[in-house]
Amino acid sequence: MEIPTAKELNTDFDLVVIGAGSGGIGAALAAGRLGLKVLLVERSGNIGGNAAVSGVSVWEMGVGGTGIPFDIYKALKKIPQSVGIYSFNRHCAWMDEHGQSQFPAGAELTLDPNLKYVDSLRRYGARSLADEEDFVRQYWHGVPFEPIVYQQVVEQLLVNTGQVTILKNTAFTGVTYQDGQVHSVSLSNDQTIQAPYFIDATNGGYVCQACGCETLFGQEGKEKFKEPDAPEQPTEVINGVSLIFRISPQDQPAVEPLPADIPSACWWRSDFPLTSMVQYPNGDLNLNMLPTMGGEEYMAWDKASVYEECRKRSLAHWHYLQTTYPEFQYYRRSHEFLALGVRETHRIVGEYVLTEHDLLQGISQQSHPDIIALSDHPMDLHGIEKSGCTELEQPYGIPYRCLVPRGFSNLLIASRSASFSSLAASSCRLSRTMMQLGQAAGTAAYLARESGATLATLDPALLRAQLERQHVQLTWPMPENLLHYLQQE
Repeated sequence: MEIPTAKELNTDFDLVVIGAGSGGIGAALAAGRLGLKVLLVERSGNIGGNAAVSGVSVWEMGVGGTGIPFDIYKALKKIPQSVGIYSFNRHCAWMDEHGQSQFPAGAELTLDPNLKYVDSLRRYGARSLADEEDFVRQYWHGVPFEPIVYQQVVEQLLVNTGQVTILKNTAFTGVTYQDGQVHSVSLSNDQTIQAPYFIDATNGGYVCQACGCETLFGQEGKEKFKEPDAPEQPTEVINGVSLIFRISPQDQPAVEPLPADIPSACWWRSDFPLTSMVQYPNGDLNLNMLPTMGGEEYMAWDKASVYEECRKRSLAHWHYLQTTYPEFQYYRRSHEFLALGVRETHRIVGEYVLTEHDLLQGISQQSHPDIIALSDHPMDLHGIEKSGCTELEQPYGIPYRCLVPRGFSNLLIASRSASFSSLAASSCRLSRTMMQLGQAAGTAAYLARESGATLATLDPALLRAQLERQHVQLTWPMPENLLHYLQQE
């Protein structure tokens, strides 16, 4: 698709979406399919965000992958060696017949051609990964895909709507607003764009921050939301970041040389972290060290040099793997992704803040009338020396009000920076969940235009009904008609 220049850009849009990660893609595609004229703005040269540009090219298992994620999967499946479904193979927490760890390097997830997409839609119900190997092997299946093909497929789906203009290499630079109403956004191409509706799909909520919205950062203390697992006092701790790289098989074993200026010993923590290793459809492996850098260190680090520091850490980590576990000498480091995978930054306070209480209640005990997405990922902290993963007994729902920045009427937030407590954000941050939030946001913009309501006063029953027509799961257990639809790959 040819990208318009600032001079050529049509400024007559119904909806402006800032950020083309998972949330932005879901929002733009949903709105475009419903007939809105959409401008999708992306500051980098590629769409896809963490899921493609940062190499987090694996949809983890879990409820909340229906709707647009399934449409993308079906499009990917038409292209050979583009997508698959994995099962857990070996894991460091599981023992072999000799009582030794099956895979002390971390987790190994390999493709299973017998699995279907619907098999990837459950995580809830395990006490823990370590305690329930059989359960995990039966139910925990994710979706790895080729990131470049993913970008191409998603962009074509957007173009096919005939309604979405994609503007790459263009940053959001400013906003005008008054009395809870956004009037225009300014872009780095010297354009100022007016529209009736705006969606902030940035990982950081930069549009909302520029509007003066209240933000959250770090772990809230127990007093803030009365969450049982919150620390007694607030902290600056946030989820860590990862520099993901790819390794490819080679015939002869070899240890790749470590550059002379990089130590072979781990210098930033007590030992090298564990690694999630996921098989791509062509046999390569996606390596995600958990994590490469702590979130609070990342936020404080000089942004001009933070990537290079993470690159040095990942090279040392790869050298450690090859010298400690000889099986990795049959692989070579073939690609490193050009952006860091960022799990958490600032979050925007909305009309409702999702908290640990929602996660522990589960959907059977929640009373929200405006649930627009489901999730069942655990509270999942990736820290430098301390990590944790608290599994859930059942899925929970995410209310639409989490997308409505407090006090605003024509602006939504559809990203990891939506209105979540730190604990809740550690759970519902996955790519498919973010895409479902985006799908709800884009659909809400359409319904607001059709009904004359604002985004803040939109009838949630109308939104839920429209999302269900788009094959989005909003109730649990899954309705039979939706299950039948998902089985038709």
